Amino acid sequence: MLYPSIDSLMEKLDSKYTLVTVSARRAREIREDVRRGPLVQEPQSYKSVGMALEEIVEDHLTFERHQPENTVE
Repeated sequence: MLYPSIDSLMEKLDSKYTLVTVSARRAREIREDVRRGPLVQEPQSYKSVGMALEEIVEDHLTFERHQPENTVE
């Protein structure tokens, strides 16, 4: 069984596209900035994408969608 499960991840974010975008961006940060490392104390995964998914499940990462302002001309 995979950890974290897709069901638990989908409870945190609104779509699979958002999940992929947020986790990929965070995985890149983890991989490029080794000094900072993951926000999870003892990650189960040794890969950066897995660590990013664990951070999402444990509410270390959040995503807020910004609505564009409607302008009237």
